[in-house]
Amino acid sequence: MTNKSFTLIELLVTVAIFSLIGGIAAGVFTTGLRAQRKSLASQEILSQTSYLMEYISRALRMAKKDVTGDCLGAIYAKYNYAPITDGIRFLNYTGKCQQFFRDGNILKMQVSSDETAVNFGPSLDLTSANLIVNSFNIGPEDSWDQADNDQPRVTIFLEIQGKEQAKIKIQTTVSQRNPDIPK
Repeated sequence: MTNKSFTLIELLVTVAIFSLIGGIAAGVFTTGLRAQRKSLASQEILSQTSYLMEYISRALRMAKKDVTGDCLGAIYAKYNYAPITDGIRFLNYTGKCQQFFRDGNILKMQVSSDETAVNFGPSLDLTSANLIVNSFNIGPEDSWDQADNDQPRVTIFLEIQGKEQAKIKIQTTVSQRNPDIPK
Protein backbone atom coordinates (compact mmCIF):
# COMPACT_ATOMS: atom_id res chain seq x y z
CA MET A 1 0.00 0.00 0.00
CA THR A 2 1.37 3.34 -1.03
CA ASN A 3 0.52 6.58 0.72
CA LYS A 4 -0.03 9.39 -1.67
CA SER A 5 0.09 12.78 -0.02
CA PHE A 6 1.60 16.23 -0.42
CA THR A 7 4.72 17.31 1.32
CA LEU A 8 4.79 20.39 3.51
CA ILE A 9 6.83 22.29 0.92
CA GLU A 10 4.33 21.48 -1.84
CA LEU A 11 1.47 22.74 0.35
CA LEU A 12 3.33 25.95 1.22
CA VAL A 13 4.14 26.65 -2.46
CA THR A 14 0.50 26.04 -3.43
CA VAL A 15 -0.80 28.33 -0.68
CA ALA A 16 1.72 31.02 -1.67
CA ILE A 17 0.72 30.85 -5.35
CA PHE A 18 -3.01 31.04 -4.57
CA SER A 19 -2.40 33.89 -2.11
CA LEU A 20 -0.44 35.80 -4.76
CA ILE A 21 -3.16 35.27 -7.36
CA GLY A 22 -5.86 36.30 -4.85
CA GLY A 23 -3.89 39.41 -3.84
CA ILE A 24 -3.47 40.49 -7.47
CA ALA A 25 -7.18 39.94 -8.16
CA ALA A 26 -8.16 41.95 -5.07
CA GLY A 27 -5.78 44.77 -6.09
CA VAL A 28 -7.24 44.93 -9.60
CA PHE A 29 -10.76 44.92 -8.16
CA THR A 30 -10.08 47.76 -5.69
CA THR A 31 -8.30 49.79 -8.38
CA GLY A 32 -11.33 49.35 -10.63
CA LEU A 33 -13.67 50.47 -7.83
CA ARG A 34 -11.55 53.57 -7.16
CA ALA A 35 -11.51 54.45 -10.86
CA GLN A 36 -15.28 54.01 -11.06
CA ARG A 37 -15.87 56.25 -8.01
CA LYS A 38 -13.62 58.93 -9.49
CA SER A 39 -15.38 58.66 -12.84
CA LEU A 40 -18.82 58.95 -11.22
CA ALA A 41 -17.67 61.96 -9.17
CA SER A 42 -16.34 63.65 -12.32
CA GLN A 43 -19.57 62.88 -14.15
CA GLU A 44 -21.65 64.33 -11.29
CA ILE A 45 -19.64 67.54 -11.12
CA LEU A 46 -19.71 67.97 -14.90
CA SER A 47 -23.46 67.38 -15.04
CA GLN A 48 -24.28 69.81 -12.23
CA THR A 49 -21.85 72.46 -13.49
CA SER A 50 -23.20 72.27 -17.04
CA TYR A 51 -26.76 72.69 -15.79
CA LEU A 52 -25.72 75.55 -13.51
CA MET A 53 -23.88 77.43 -16.26
CA GLU A 54 -26.79 77.01 -18.67
CA TYR A 55 -29.26 78.24 -16.04
CA ILE A 56 -27.19 81.32 -15.20
CA SER A 57 -26.40 82.03 -18.86
CA ARG A 58 -30.06 81.88 -19.85
CA ALA A 59 -31.03 84.28 -17.07
CA LEU A 60 -28.26 86.74 -17.97
CA ARG A 61 -29.03 86.59 -21.71
CA MET A 62 -32.58 87.69 -20.96
CA ALA A 63 -31.55 90.56 -18.62
CA LYS A 64 -33.16 93.94 -19.20
CA LYS A 65 -31.59 97.34 -18.96
CA ASP A 66 -32.28 98.94 -15.57
CA VAL A 67 -33.29 102.40 -16.78
CA THR A 68 -34.25 103.76 -13.34
CA GLY A 69 -31.46 102.16 -11.31
CA ASP A 70 -33.94 100.73 -8.79
CA CYS A 71 -32.46 97.25 -9.05
CA LEU A 72 -28.82 97.96 -9.76
CA GLY A 73 -28.46 101.26 -7.94
CA ALA A 74 -28.05 104.80 -9.24
CA ILE A 75 -24.41 104.22 -10.21
CA TYR A 76 -25.44 101.42 -12.58
CA ALA A 77 -28.58 103.05 -14.03
CA LYS A 78 -28.89 102.16 -17.73
CA TYR A 79 -26.70 99.10 -17.21
CA ASN A 80 -27.76 95.50 -17.66
CA TYR A 81 -25.69 94.06 -14.81
CA ALA A 82 -24.12 95.24 -11.56
CA PRO A 83 -21.50 93.56 -9.38
CA ILE A 84 -22.28 92.48 -5.85
CA THR A 85 -20.03 90.72 -3.35
CA ASP A 86 -19.06 87.40 -4.98
CA GLY A 87 -21.82 87.72 -7.58
CA ILE A 88 -23.95 89.66 -10.01
CA ARG A 89 -27.31 91.47 -9.91
CA PHE A 90 -29.60 92.24 -12.85
CA LEU A 91 -33.17 93.00 -13.86
CA ASN A 92 -34.60 89.74 -15.18
CA TYR A 93 -37.01 89.30 -18.10
CA THR A 94 -40.05 89.44 -15.79
CA GLY A 95 -38.96 92.83 -14.46
CA LYS A 96 -37.80 91.55 -11.07
CA CYS A 97 -34.40 92.15 -9.54
CA GLN A 98 -32.41 88.91 -9.47
CA GLN A 99 -28.95 88.01 -8.22
CA PHE A 100 -26.54 85.10 -8.31
CA PHE A 101 -23.87 84.97 -5.61
CA ARG A 102 -21.52 82.71 -3.72
CA ASP A 103 -22.25 82.28 -0.02
CA GLY A 104 -19.43 80.30 1.54
CA ASN A 105 -19.06 77.16 -0.56
CA ILE A 106 -22.54 77.32 -2.11
CA LEU A 107 -23.80 79.21 -5.16
CA LYS A 108 -27.17 80.84 -4.47
CA MET A 109 -29.87 82.83 -6.23
CA GLN A 110 -32.37 85.39 -4.98
CA VAL A 111 -35.27 87.10 -6.74
CA SER A 112 -37.05 90.19 -5.46
CA SER A 113 -40.81 90.55 -5.32
CA ASP A 114 -40.59 93.66 -7.53
CA GLU A 115 -38.00 95.55 -9.58
CA THR A 116 -36.20 96.98 -6.56
CA ALA A 117 -33.31 95.38 -4.70
CA VAL A 118 -35.07 95.90 -1.37
CA ASN A 119 -37.55 93.02 -1.12
CA PHE A 120 -35.49 89.93 -1.89
CA GLY A 121 -37.10 86.61 -1.10
CA PRO A 122 -35.27 83.69 0.48
CA SER A 123 -32.12 82.54 -1.26
CA LEU A 124 -32.17 79.26 -3.15
CA ASP A 125 -29.16 76.95 -3.28
CA LEU A 126 -28.06 76.25 -6.86
CA THR A 127 -25.35 73.76 -5.96
CA SER A 128 -25.75 70.55 -4.00
CA ALA A 129 -24.15 69.85 -0.64
CA ASN A 130 -21.76 67.44 -2.42
CA LEU A 131 -20.06 70.32 -4.25
CA ILE A 132 -17.76 73.09 -3.05
CA VAL A 133 -17.74 76.32 -5.05
CA ASN A 134 -14.13 77.51 -4.84
CA SER A 135 -14.66 80.65 -6.93
CA PHE A 136 -17.42 82.48 -8.79
CA ASN A 137 -16.15 85.48 -10.73
CA ILE A 138 -18.02 87.80 -13.06
CA GLY A 139 -16.47 90.34 -15.40
CA PRO A 140 -15.32 92.45 -17.10
CA GLU A 141 -17.29 95.37 -15.66
CA ASP A 142 -16.37 97.71 -18.51
CA SER A 143 -18.47 95.60 -20.92
CA TRP A 144 -21.76 96.00 -19.01
CA ASP A 145 -22.63 99.61 -19.80
CA GLN A 146 -24.79 101.07 -22.54
CA ALA A 147 -22.57 104.08 -23.27
CA ASP A 148 -21.06 102.49 -26.38
CA ASN A 149 -22.33 100.62 -29.43
CA ASP A 150 -21.06 97.28 -28.17
CA GLN A 151 -23.46 94.62 -27.04
CA PRO A 152 -23.44 94.20 -23.22
CA ARG A 153 -21.72 90.97 -22.27
CA VAL A 154 -20.58 89.24 -19.14
CA THR A 155 -18.01 86.50 -18.56
CA ILE A 156 -18.72 83.90 -15.89
CA PHE A 157 -15.88 81.91 -14.35
CA LEU A 158 -16.72 79.04 -12.03
CA GLU A 159 -14.46 76.63 -10.16
CA ILE A 160 -16.20 73.75 -8.39
CA GLN A 161 -14.80 70.79 -6.46
CA GLY A 162 -16.65 67.57 -5.79
CA LYS A 163 -16.05 64.19 -4.21
CA GLU A 164 -12.92 62.16 -4.90
CA GLN A 165 -10.98 65.41 -5.52
CA ALA A 166 -12.85 65.94 -8.82
CA LYS A 167 -12.50 69.57 -9.83
CA ILE A 168 -13.70 71.59 -12.80
CA LYS A 169 -12.99 75.11 -14.00
CA ILE A 170 -15.43 76.47 -16.54
CA GLN A 171 -15.80 79.85 -18.20
CA THR A 172 -18.34 81.26 -20.61
CA THR A 173 -19.22 84.65 -22.02
CA VAL A 174 -22.86 85.63 -22.39
CA SER A 175 -24.26 88.59 -24.30
CA GLN A 176 -27.69 90.13 -24.05
CA ARG A 177 -30.27 88.46 -26.27
CA ASN A 178 -32.07 91.63 -27.37
CA PRO A 179 -29.78 93.83 -29.47
CA ASP A 180 -28.81 97.10 -27.86
CA ILE A 181 -29.36 99.36 -30.82
CA PRO A 182 -29.29 103.10 -30.16
CA LYS A 183 -32.34 104.93 -31.45
